[in-house]
Amino acid sequence: MASDQVRLRKGILRRFIPYYKPHLKLFLTDMFCATFIAAVDLIFPSAIRKVLSEVLPNRQFRLFFTIVAVLAVLYGLRAAAEFFINYWGHIMGVRMEYDMRQDLFDHLQKMSFKFYDNNQTGQLMSRVTNDLFDITEMAHHGPEDLFLSVVMFIGSFIIMLRMHWKLTLIAYIFVPIMLTFAIIVRRRMRQAQRRVRRRVADINARLENSLSGIRVAKAFANEDHEREEFQKGNSEFRGAKKESYKYMGLFQTGLDTLGNVLNVTILVFGGIFFVRGEINATDILTFVLYISTFMKPITKLSNFTQQFETGMTGFERLLEILDTDPDIQDKPGAKEMTNVKGEICFNDVTFSYNENEAKVLHHIDMTIPAGKMLALVGPSGGGKTTMCHLIPRFYEVDRGSITIDGQNIQDVTMRSLRRNIGLVQQEVFLYSGTVRENIMYGRLDATEEEMIEAAKAANIHDFIMTLPQGYDTDIGQRGVRLSGGQKQRIAIARVFLKNPPILILDEATSALDNETEVKIQKALDRLAQGRTCLVIAHRLSTIKNADQIVVITSEGVTETGTHEKLLAENGTYAKLYNMQFRNDYDEVRN
Repeated sequence: MASDQVRLRKGILRRFIPYYKPHLKLFLTDMFCATFIAAVDLIFPSAIRKVLSEVLPNRQFRLFFTIVAVLAVLYGLRAAAEFFINYWGHIMGVRMEYDMRQDLFDHLQKMSFKFYDNNQTGQLMSRVTNDLFDITEMAHHGPEDLFLSVVMFIGSFIIMLRMHWKLTLIAYIFVPIMLTFAIIVRRRMRQAQRRVRRRVADINARLENSLSGIRVAKAFANEDHEREEFQKGNSEFRGAKKESYKYMGLFQTGLDTLGNVLNVTILVFGGIFFVRGEINATDILTFVLYISTFMKPITKLSNFTQQFETGMTGFERLLEILDTDPDIQDKPGAKEMTNVKGEICFNDVTFSYNENEAKVLHHIDMTIPAGKMLALVGPSGGGKTTMCHLIPRFYEVDRGSITIDGQNIQDVTMRSLRRNIGLVQQEVFLYSGTVRENIMYGRLDATEEEMIEAAKAANIHDFIMTLPQGYDTDIGQRGVRLSGGQKQRIAIARVFLKNPPILILDEATSALDNETEVKIQKALDRLAQGRTCLVIAHRLSTIKNADQIVVITSEGVTETGTHEKLLAENGTYAKLYNMQFRNDYDEVRN
């Protein structure tokens, strides 16, 4: 078990070390400064010994002031080296943290919808932010502390050994005791640190969920419930943090106590050797100074182990994401999709969201001719939205294939595939920022004139011009300052700007009032002209003019035809239409 853990850590370190490569010059300079600092710290006790044992007793004042001047210069240079380490060393750590965070974000952009279905947003946010905070300290101080410890440990040992080998061996008997203590406590500290990371991620997930749903919580007067739920996670975090600090305190206190015992031991045995005439008072004083120097590596090693555990724990969690391969990605040799006309074919398509769940789609065969409109209708759970998500490869089919213009969508690059598809959904997502930024998201290199034309086509330009800053008006988080219809029309303008040959409308008007629906339906009709259009309709009156209507139930495709043909067959579509027609009639009467 221990050997497996060692191999795991070695593997993690092999993944961590390459992040130093782009910053190698800065790293080597940092190590040079650390070596200089260690050398100065090792020289000082020896200089004191020489001054006390030779220079002052022989009244060599010129040499005395020369030594003082040299020490002053060395300590001035040491201060410059320490500043470099504390500033540029941390900058190097920040740059490495930046590289890791960028790699993680880039990888998250490659993940499919299934990955996000199985991972909470708050948990992922914690991986991108909190888990990498300690990377800066570890990346900078880790190698530096380890290197300094080795240099000072060996250097002080050699110098002390030349002074009095017996006293040196007595001092170094404490080394295995300290190391054994450090290893035992470090193991527990690592486990506690992992629990802290998990609790932080849980709090982030709960916080993201609660703040995103704050309007729902207030609408149901459930603020107290939200506070209680957050308090549970916060209490668990507090408990994990307390345990972590307990072992950190035990670690530091234990090392300090062992250091104090070592000082007393050196004083006792030094006195014994002094009485025997084996050592003089100056050497005892020098020995005590070197014990202080000797303890610095131990302290630095304790800092290193703490930083190593917290940093490696965060890096391990980063690797968990980076080592999760995207389940949907471009095949080797995937081609660019060009000159798209828009014929879409479902060929014996079967799909389920998870292997252990029931199939959502069963052996679907369906064709949407280029430039035509096909409407999908039927009860909830039949797989209509799923079909819309399979065309841009948000999910991968389990069996069968989907082709566009006879080309399997798995044989083309996802970027070119999705560039040719426009999607308007019932639940519109707008980014925090301005109206301009949200419309331009459809095509980032569009001109001002093209953006305005898209807004006019979506019947939203006149409204935008009534806003305080027009297109530069901030719409708040997720467009909270806009109505549902206004957000929907901005989303439509975004797709107008994209100008794709294939259009997917997923119940784009179902949550709107009649007046707003009429405005948006006109915009959608303009948007659909000349494009292959797949529509999921809640209000069947909006798809009467579709070239083809397909009824999908849990049993698959049950009816296909035009509006008039399906009404004449008096099947599922006719029942749904008549039921909705009666409901609309009753609403008008009332």
